[in-house]
Amino acid sequence: MEQSHQKRVLVVEDDAHIAEGLCLNLSLQGYDVKISPDGVAALQDWKEWKPDLIVLDIMLPEIDGISVLRNIRLEDERIPVLVLSAKSSPDDKVECFHYGVDDYLQKPFNLDEFLLRVERLLTRFSWSKEADDVEKFDEDSTETVYSFGDNRVDFSKATAICRQGKINLTEQEMKLLKLFISNRGKPLSRAKLLEIGWGYTSRTETRTIDNFIVRFRKYFEDDPKNPVFFKSLRAIGYIFNH
Repeated sequence: MEQSHQKRVLVVEDDAHIAEGLCLNLSLQGYDVKISPDGVAALQDWKEWKPDLIVLDIMLPEIDGISVLRNIRLEDERIPVLVLSAKSSPDDKVECFHYGVDDYLQKPFNLDEFLLRVERLLTRFSWSKEADDVEKFDEDSTETVYSFGDNRVDFSKATAICRQGKINLTEQEMKLLKLFISNRGKPLSRAKLLEIGWGYTSRTETRTIDNFIVRFRKYFEDDPKNPVFFKSLRAIGYIFNH
């Protein structure tokens, strides 16, 4: 396989036998391959190694594959993700596609089919990046702007217009806002917010989420003590209403 540069494939798989087999066969096709044995390692390797494609198992230790996927999609909606999973129900597949999976292959799978799907996903991703290079970005595009109440958040510029005027948002503030907006009207537990937003395991105890909520209420609520948008749910977590 001739390539202008060696494509990187991150294999997220806790079964060592399967992971090593995938690594060997992908390497024989000319890919640079790295194995992540659990969800925490997957998020770290994705950030630091910057793969061109992710092969993702769903049933993982520490953090499950769906939470890994959702975390990644908060920052990168383009990187191709191929799920390899023993889960075969339509609901499992629909959930994966709902959160941004590009392809889904059930275990056990045919190796030749797997390799062809990997090649196809990488080819499509390359075309997409080439198109980005020649396409002018429209700074006024409404797709990157979200408004609620008198607030306006511009994710492309990492800014917000709110009761405090114009403010700059941190990367983590933007990620958490995207998570709330994409789940508006749905209760989110602190544990799930930590898993998806930070890559922390459910065993982690931290007041990080509570501190961010205090900050969001200060930014976006007319009366922070009586919030309309970022509400607490006793014994559950939080919900964003809009």
